[in-house]
Amino acid sequence: MSCSPFDLKDYFLKELADPQRRQVEAHVKSCGPCREELDRLQLTESALFSVRDEEIPQRIAFVSDPIFEPSPWRRFLTDFWGSTARLGFASAAMLSAALVVFALYRPAPAPVVQIAPAGVRTVATVSETDIRPVVDAAVAKAVAAAEERQAVRTKELVAEVDHARRGLLLAAQELEYAQRRRGAERVMAGLMNPPAVNGDVR
Repeated sequence: MSCSPFDLKDYFLKELADPQRRQVEAHVKSCGPCREELDRLQLTESALFSVRDEEIPQRIAFVSDPIFEPSPWRRFLTDFWGSTARLGFASAAMLSAALVVFALYRPAPAPVVQIAPAGVRTVATVSETDIRPVVDAAVAKAVAAAEERQAVRTKELVAEVDHARRGLLLAAQELEYAQRRRGAERVMAGLMNPPAVNGDVR
């Protein structure tokens, strides 16, 4: 901010008339702050002139210019991946091709050769009458095993209950014995210390 009657930038850029220029020059000689501002303007001008000149572009590029357009291959891929219908069709085509290749080039399964051990008769068909006795025997065996386990568990439970009953009976006898003993102790204490009769001084 200068105190000159005219703008120092106009003086520096030579936009003032001669009488006004002389007036600013006289003011700058006597005013320190205005002289400093004029020096800063001269430094700015010298810094700007020291910057290398660059050629101004002839035309500004726009996004719609052909140089920014993607290649046809990239456009195809973008359109392909952006379409759900095309992706679905491509997936179905690949799956169909894989199934056809698998069906054509699948190796034949190796023949299964069954060798019967010597002396064992092979049975071609098994009827329900043959299976029924085997199933009945297996069921009977399973039921017998379950009943045996249940009987063992029942015996264990009965033994536990019997043991608990004996413990309770023993505890009841001890409690009854303790009560009798306490009663006997009270009787003995009453005999040893008879109650005082009125007027009886010991």
